[in-house]
Amino acid sequence: MSTASTQTPESRYGRSSDERADRTLKIVGAVLGAVLLAVIGWFGYHYVGQNKISGELIGFELAEDSVQVHLEVRKDAGVAGYCTVRSQAEDGDEVGRADFRFDGDSTRIDEVVTLRTKAPGTTAELLGCHAD
Repeated sequence: MSTASTQTPESRYGRSSDERADRTLKIVGAVLGAVLLAVIGWFGYHYVGQNKISGELIGFELAEDSVQVHLEVRKDAGVAGYCTVRSQAEDGDEVGRADFRFDGDSTRIDEVVTLRTKAPGTTAELLGCHAD
């Protein structure tokens, strides 16, 4: 049997070590979460805000020594840049690669370009677009 004089209030001498550990973990988790959100935001801004030219490969037609590639390019007005396209043979060897320039004030360009190949290609791939 215990008396009131022998029992101590739970919070009289501060928090228990379990409560301190829980609080520390919550703080560390909140800081790491905030850092992760900041990094994701920075990458998102860099990708969307800084990318002034982008392209999409709509389709392609194969020939013996070339590939006709239909590209749709979107860019800011007045921005000059280029898109890199490549073609591969059936065995995976690269048979052609070229940069195609897009200048002027148009913000949307729909164009068919010709990629010369050293052997018959089986694919056309847009590797990326870059502003100058």
